[in-house]
Amino acid sequence: MTKAEAQTRIAKLRSEIEHHRYLYHVLDKPEISDSALDSLKHELFKLEQQYPELITPSSPTQRVGGKALAQFNKVKHPAPILSIEDAFSIEEVTDWQARNEKFMGERIKGYFGELKMDGLSIVLTYDQGLLVRGATRGDGKVGEDVTQNIRTIESIPLSLVKSDNLALPKKLDVRGEIVITKAELERINNLQIKAGLPIFANPRNLAAGSIRQLDARVAAERQMEFYAFEILTDIGQATHAEVHEQLKRFGFKTNKYCQELVGIQEIESYVKKWESKRAALPYQTDGVVIVVNDIKQERTLGSVGKADRWMLAFKFPAEQATTQIKDIIIQVGRTGALTPVAILEPVRLAGSTVSRATLHNEDEIRRLDVRVGDTVIAQKAGDIIPDIVQVLPKLRTGKEKVWHMPKNCPACDTLVQRKVGEVAWYCKNVHCPARTREGLYHFVSRTAFNIDGLGPRIIDQLIEVGLINDAADFFALKMEDLVGLEGFADKAAQNLIRAIAHKKTIPLSRFIYSLGIRHVGIETALVLAQHFGTLEKIISATEDDLKIVTEVGPVVAKSITEFFASSRQRRLLDKFKQAGIKITHESRPSGKWSGKTAVVTGTLASFSREQAKQAIRNLGGNVSETVSQATSFVVVGEKPGSKYDQAKKLGIEILNEAEFIKLIKSA
Repeated sequence: MTKAEAQTRIAKLRSEIEHHRYLYHVLDKPEISDSALDSLKHELFKLEQQYPELITPSSPTQRVGGKALAQFNKVKHPAPILSIEDAFSIEEVTDWQARNEKFMGERIKGYFGELKMDGLSIVLTYDQGLLVRGATRGDGKVGEDVTQNIRTIESIPLSLVKSDNLALPKKLDVRGEIVITKAELERINNLQIKAGLPIFANPRNLAAGSIRQLDARVAAERQMEFYAFEILTDIGQATHAEVHEQLKRFGFKTNKYCQELVGIQEIESYVKKWESKRAALPYQTDGVVIVVNDIKQERTLGSVGKADRWMLAFKFPAEQATTQIKDIIIQVGRTGALTPVAILEPVRLAGSTVSRATLHNEDEIRRLDVRVGDTVIAQKAGDIIPDIVQVLPKLRTGKEKVWHMPKNCPACDTLVQRKVGEVAWYCKNVHCPARTREGLYHFVSRTAFNIDGLGPRIIDQLIEVGLINDAADFFALKMEDLVGLEGFADKAAQNLIRAIAHKKTIPLSRFIYSLGIRHVGIETALVLAQHFGTLEKIISATEDDLKIVTEVGPVVAKSITEFFASSRQRRLLDKFKQAGIKITHESRPSGKWSGKTAVVTGTLASFSREQAKQAIRNLGGNVSETVSQATSFVVVGEKPGSKYDQAKKLGIEILNEAEFIKLIKSA
């Protein structure tokens, strides 16, 4: 960037930052997140560092503001350390309260709010008032003994403080969080950079890396704090508020921003307060934890699955940052769908550096008015690939370019098409190399043939050297084909050939799914397998034959018949047969639920959702992913979502987990 271009960019950045500063601090009406605004300030700071002569006094940047262990021993926790259910809206908190009150048959007396600090969970054990062990959470049941390292943290008392009116228990188990401040993270990362070592992505990683050092001297060199928040031992505590008072009297540091809360309105105020103040905190936090304050009610609620019913983590909005779009490229999927992807100026998001973001489809690009060269807000939520959520048009220079969907597939130059009523454009060339590659990735995936050792990198290499053109070619590979390729010595080649050979027998449903037929997911593949029983019957089925099957509508039926009518697919099936692939037939079990269709939604405590579905199938029933008038009943676990609402609207029978289990036993 030239000095003249930098001068123009700096002026626009200052104007934009001042605009959002006024909205946030004066009008209290922010339009973008704190992290996005911080990202704009950071870009301005870097440009001013590059051209210090352009700095002005009014610029936003000028505001004043022991012996090493051989290994860790395993430790069983005194009680399971379970996960926390997440919520992202106050409506979800209201639903959580309603479920809990219905479960108990009484009103919740009150709540206790705590900041959800970004650190490492630790369980401390005291015997006769003396610290005897510190253990990591591990899998919730068994952790690692890290006593030698946690003793270096001065905020962890080596012996409990004696109090006149609070007797020391013979044994005390305390849970808390080891936290590293933002400043300490920066200090350590600067040392890492100077030493040519990788930096830590976030304070949690640094805390975990420090505590899991076999040499306690490494932990001692890093400034860490321990915040206690729970007593696992029953010492007569009546509320969580009382627990925090007891912890302080025993000599523990607790978070001073915890607060007793009465009702949903106070919870909402507490969340909003710390969402706005979290940037000023010395440590990182991604939300608040809301717990049922009364200990008796907590014990009544207990747990479901891997989470406690009595606590909820209200997550703050996903981290956002500003960056610029350098280009927009197209990715071609296995069905031929063209997906636009933004190539970004690399930016840190949620602890990692990202350089790509999905733009989903052409309609989304038009809705956002995204252009190549735009400054945008990128957000990383639940998905690995972030989204573009907003464009900042005031930062445009006039050099930005409007993007258009290409008329030809970038992988094979075939004309692309968009069907009426669909948002995606498709490459119709079944021989498109990009489609082939993605189809091969899908074929060996865990839910399809599940071939160990066949990842994208190896598949790419096999394609490039001409060893595979379609999925059946995997089964024709020989040792001599692989030896000599990158990463393949005799042992590696032998292991892969053996892994492929072990997968030559496969259930019909997984085989159907592995073919990558458009609109045919795992559930539909299973329904087809159970309805028709054999591959031959599915191949010969007409659209009318298919449409009478649960989960198969006109669109899916047409997709299946077109797939098997293709001479190319017929040749591929012949190759599978010649390669010795054996397909085990599946039929629907007969039982008392024959002819019934069920939907499973939410989290169940006694078994996984897939186990619940299999129990329905074992009794002759069908399982659907959607609720309709054809649905016989809906099994509802914790946090069920929209399917539960749809079932109530349609008057479909709803079963909770206990009723479902009882029904299974009676059947």
